[in-house]
Amino acid sequence: MTGRGEPFFIGYVNHVPRPLALFLVLVSSAVIGASAGLALAIGAGTDDPGDGHFAFAEGQQSLVGTLRADPYPVLHVPADGDRPARAILLAGQGKRGVIEEAASLDGQPVEAGGVMLKRGGIDMLQVGGDVGLRAAASAAPLPPAPPESLGRWRLTGEICDGKCWLGAMRPGNGLAHKACANLCIVGGLPPVFVSSGEVAGETFLLLADEQGGPLGEEVYGLVALIIEVEGEVERRDGLLVFRIDPDTVKVL
Repeated sequence: MTGRGEPFFIGYVNHVPRPLALFLVLVSSAVIGASAGLALAIGAGTDDPGDGHFAFAEGQQSLVGTLRADPYPVLHVPADGDRPARAILLAGQGKRGVIEEAASLDGQPVEAGGVMLKRGGIDMLQVGGDVGLRAAASAAPLPPAPPESLGRWRLTGEICDGKCWLGAMRPGNGLAHKACANLCIVGGLPPVFVSSGEVAGETFLLLADEQGGPLGEEVYGLVALIIEVEGEVERRDGLLVFRIDPDTVKVL
């Protein structure tokens, strides 16, 4: 204590005056409360990463269908009983696709094995395991139905890499994910367009160039930005493909 009766802390004395102790408790409580409130505000303002995930609980899957290599490798699995025909995106391990492996199997019946990624009604197979990607030994499945044109659309949304957006990363979109998404696309993973509005009941579209082939390097600078773009949309066994016209791109 000072001569004026005011509390005074001395470091080598193992005692904190009561008024100072109360002050420290109040300040500490205020700092902790403000930090908790800030954390809640940041969490509430963060976009929902969605329900995308690796389906590890289902184990290794082995699927037989027809492979289409363009614009990016897709396995078209025929209908089975009550289950309709479906188009399953294919990816490799890590940040790489299976473009090279799929090129020699284009249009052929193949067997693909690996772990599924799922988000909503969209599936992707991360190829691996004992089966990998190989010509089918069983009888050839029925060929996929021809693409169904849905006309020309002008859409607003974001370009993401398909694997991360489907759950390999959470979240798999936004500017914080731009570098990762570009590395994935450079590695051959399929770029996808996540639309702000529905197209035939879907908001997820596989991207292609105007001729239906893979996109070039021009897509790198547009990843993770909100853009407006026009192009033709077609349906392939439930998967929508957006053949974009690069001259119509507007960054919003």
